[in-house]
Amino acid sequence: MALDRRDFLGRSVATGAGVALAGAVGTGSAEAADAGLVRGDRKKRYAFTVMGTTDLHGNVFNWDYFTDAEFDDKAHNDVGLAKISTLVNQVRAEKGRRNTLLIDAGDTIQGTQLSYFYAKVDPITRKHGPVHPMAQAMNAIGYDAAALGNHEFNYGIPVLRKFEEQCDFPLLGANALDAKTLRPAFDPYVMKRVRTPFGRDVKVAILGLTNPGIAIWDKANVQGKMTFPGLEEQAAKWVPRLRSMGADVVIVSAHSGSSGTSSYGDQLPYVENAAALVAEQVPGIDAILVGHAHTEIPQYRVANKKTGKEVVLSEPLKWGQRLTLFDFGLVWERGCWRVESVAAKVLNSNTAAEDPRITGLLRDEHEKVVAYVNQVIGTSSAAMSAAEAPFKDTPIIDFINHVQVETVKAALAGTAYASLPVLSQASCFSRTAAMPAGRVSIREVAGLYPFENTLEARVLTGAQLRDYLEFSARYYVRTAAGDVVDPARLTNAESIPDYNYDAVGGLSYEIDIAKAPGSRIAKLSFGGKPLDDAAQFVLAVNNYRASGGGNFPHVARAKQVWANSEEIRNTLISWVKAQGSIDVGRFASMDWKLTRDGVPVF
Repeated sequence: MALDRRDFLGRSVATGAGVALAGAVGTGSAEAADAGLVRGDRKKRYAFTVMGTTDLHGNVFNWDYFTDAEFDDKAHNDVGLAKISTLVNQVRAEKGRRNTLLIDAGDTIQGTQLSYFYAKVDPITRKHGPVHPMAQAMNAIGYDAAALGNHEFNYGIPVLRKFEEQCDFPLLGANALDAKTLRPAFDPYVMKRVRTPFGRDVKVAILGLTNPGIAIWDKANVQGKMTFPGLEEQAAKWVPRLRSMGADVVIVSAHSGSSGTSSYGDQLPYVENAAALVAEQVPGIDAILVGHAHTEIPQYRVANKKTGKEVVLSEPLKWGQRLTLFDFGLVWERGCWRVESVAAKVLNSNTAAEDPRITGLLRDEHEKVVAYVNQVIGTSSAAMSAAEAPFKDTPIIDFINHVQVETVKAALAGTAYASLPVLSQASCFSRTAAMPAGRVSIREVAGLYPFENTLEARVLTGAQLRDYLEFSARYYVRTAAGDVVDPARLTNAESIPDYNYDAVGGLSYEIDIAKAPGSRIAKLSFGGKPLDDAAQFVLAVNNYRASGGGNFPHVARAKQVWANSEEIRNTLISWVKAQGSIDVGRFASMDWKLTRDGVPVF
């Protein structure tokens, strides 16, 4: 069945209901063919491996563009497709290339300055424009399919469509539907033939599912164009079809975590992190490559409630830090292949050198981006660091709030809302973000805001802001007045990421961490007076939070009085360029602090 879909650039693109029966995998040598052969039994048995990555977020090189240095973290992880390529080559050499497939679970084209540069600075969408570095790298490595992630939509549908066009493999999204026809806007699945030594191919179906939260988080880019129903609903529709088409193995690549939770509350009837629910509720799935949650799950077995059969889930760590291996054992019975066993594990990319074929392919693009991010755009009167931002009011977060307040005030000038006081929310996105005293570059300013969030203005009351702050304060571990304070253990960052804790600039308040969540905000004031619950304020807020990200109260339903399509990161960069200097004394102030029974923690 051919679907006539619009790619939202005015062109009509013909596609199938999936990429049906893509070419057989590999040709290879006799040794490669034998690698999948299981001997010692009269039955025909065959083994093959599906490798998986997820949440690559624009990482090709083991490089941090925000620090202008090789990537490193406390666990000494490495990142990037160049490292993944080496691991993939090793697995293919061991198993035989014809006995392997390689897939991804989404969030590919956003996250580094490399990916930003080719979406915004030298965009792939311009006439005779460049090929996206992620497309180049993934094509060279030989991916077979990739699911759509929610961050694929951050730069708008035209950029995504151009990236899709540049990929030699399909981008899959069974629950990414055209809003008008409710037909798939992307290929729902791809069917791959894996050749066996017995002359009987294994038909492997890969079903792609993405995150329903796209409808909220990227509303400005997708509203009226695409709709995103739940993963369980669409898996239940497509898996039986794939089985009826003769699929011997069904793998789901799902940009959806396994926890069963949602960050957007009741704004959508669908679960954000639904991978385990899909395994439980939809019969016929053998394995699920999990993405979105940025957690490492080498192997997680979930029993299907209808059949009792175990489904194997695995989530490799983000940014190319891990490579998942699903090892399948098949047996030929009654004229078809049957999955006899599935096991999963992850490989660590810090054990591998970067593949010189990939780094050489993209060296020019990398160096162009390094030169771009190191452009000096202004100066700062003092050094600022985000190292203590999760538990102290720091100038670097005040700077974000200061720029956001100035931007919204200017936008509202001359409107009915110009007289309302403007407040601002900001989060610590990176504890390693820093700005030096003296000369400041693009990368140092951009490092404060690694996400592509845009700025909005919403009207909230004093009472609603109090609720907002109480909700944010759940972030802290309850700590009695006499207990020793360890800053490393002070926050619930395991379950509440730093980006889901907001400091609100323009108010003064204390957070009493000796008290239970919900009753922690004390001495809340505005302009030196106790906050009036009935008073109205404009809150400068990023689109993720305004759309319900983090499930903060009130803000998603509050009246929107202004919105901007420019990334906050670029707003910060433009502000520094225009001002020429950052006078830290203009905005740095201690407006909030942690206390225990009224006594400051620090």
